[in-house]
Amino acid sequence: MTSKRLNQFRGTLSAAEIAAGINSARRNAQRLAEDARLLLNNKRYPSACALAVLAIEEAGKASVLRGIALAQDDAALKDAWRRYRRHTSKNQMWPIVHFVLKGARKLHDFAPLFHNDAEHPRLLDQLKQLSFYTDCLGKSHWSIPEEVIDSHLALMLVITGELLGKGKDISEREIELWIIHLSPVWGRANKIAEKEEALCDWYAALQAEGLEPPGENHMHRFILEGLTANDEQPDAPGS
Repeated sequence: MTSKRLNQFRGTLSAAEIAAGINSARRNAQRLAEDARLLLNNKRYPSACALAVLAIEEAGKASVLRGIALAQDDAALKDAWRRYRRHTSKNQMWPIVHFVLKGARKLHDFAPLFHNDAEHPRLLDQLKQLSFYTDCLGKSHWSIPEEVIDSHLALMLVITGELLGKGKDISEREIELWIIHLSPVWGRANKIAEKEEALCDWYAALQAEGLEPPGENHMHRFILEGLTANDEQPDAPGS
């Protein structure tokens, strides 16, 4: 039997290709979360947990793809693709429910999710491994998925996967406007105010073209005041 290795793409993507990638990842995240819920309902907690983590990782591809759209040189593009293929770059949002329960409402409140030295992405990756496999840990202790993953942990991760997999399809034009407004400030770590202003301008441009509902700029409120329980959080990826 002859097999050919599938080469992973690492080049530039058009706005249409970025939008297609984001939409595909979101739909697949939703599918994985739905499958995780079925396993949860049937008390298959380790498998439900593992699939929920995969759903979270798929949903996390959206922010990485937005970074690929804004890569301005070969080095930035190479780094963006490296992040796309690294699991811990795609699961940074998984504690979002915990943050909300602790009172996070503004964009700035969620900043710790994206810190380079944050431990939670590695923790989730370890939970995925513990959900799938047995292992010998610590002082020759055997880790068994059924003994490590309980119903509460599985439920929390399934809910998170469902939450992050929600959303609507985005269009090529939305990505074009993203590039126009965010490219000038992307990667400028000490220019937080400029990034926030660019996000507000981007959302206003979406409203002007009928891609978001008219009226209040929800991104502006998310940044300055914070959203209420009845609001949908605007798509504001970390950088």
